[in-house]
Amino acid sequence: MTGRLKDELLAIALEAAARAGALLRDGRPADLGVAATKSSPIDVVTEMDIAAEKLITGVITDRRPDDGLLGEEGASSEGSSGVRWVIDPLDGTVNYLYGLPSWSVSIAAEVDGETVVGVVVAPMRGETCHAVLGEGAFVNGERVHSRPAPPFEHALVSTGFGYRLEVRTHQAAVAHRLIPQVRDIRRAGSAAIDLCDVGSGRLDGYYERGLHAWDYAAGALFAREGGALTGGRPGEPPNPDLTVAAVPGTFERLQRLLDDLGAWHD
Repeated sequence: MTGRLKDELLAIALEAAARAGALLRDGRPADLGVAATKSSPIDVVTEMDIAAEKLITGVITDRRPDDGLLGEEGASSEGSSGVRWVIDPLDGTVNYLYGLPSWSVSIAAEVDGETVVGVVVAPMRGETCHAVLGEGAFVNGERVHSRPAPPFEHALVSTGFGYRLEVRTHQAAVAHRLIPQVRDIRRAGSAAIDLCDVGSGRLDGYYERGLHAWDYAAGALFAREGGALTGGRPGEPPNPDLTVAAVPGTFERLQRLLDDLGAWHD
């Protein structure tokens, strides 16, 4: 793969994510969390989500019509170029609904199945995170790195929970057993932001069950390019059963512990 192609894919991802982030930020009704112009606030969020994905896919197909697409809101095409875009137009929809700042736009580009570009824009944090395979991780253009591994009992770890009651109940049980073994647990509500926070040194680790490719594709590349490790269960890449990211020295123990605790099943 040429450097020119990576540069082209990065430029498209940056433009599309910035434009979608601005649409979501500026188009959110100020009273969304307490009232709505539609039948419910959820309808408004869904409309914004779909509009953001449509904007992103429009930018991509205008520039590269032969590329494949995989989007959370239904964008799906095989493409013929060997490039596929993996898109989460609004990661952290509940945060967006309530007016919390931890929501993001996540766009990754794969070439022949390997993620080579990842962009995560967090408009309310004023941050654009991007990574290119083999070239490092950057926040607002400044190179960033993951933290040195702390003693495991001092590790700050983030996670997330599913929406189904039985899933959340098991995830809470896993967290209950993990908390005494680490410094503390955070729950921010956007997988893409959590992964970027591992790669930029704001977290020592992160794990979650139930993610899809659009949730972790861009953020996992950013975490790795920042110096962190990513995976699923031992020997597996990140996947819907389990996604783990952590600094070297913390990752190995966290991954084994989560496997023992059954974090990979409901």
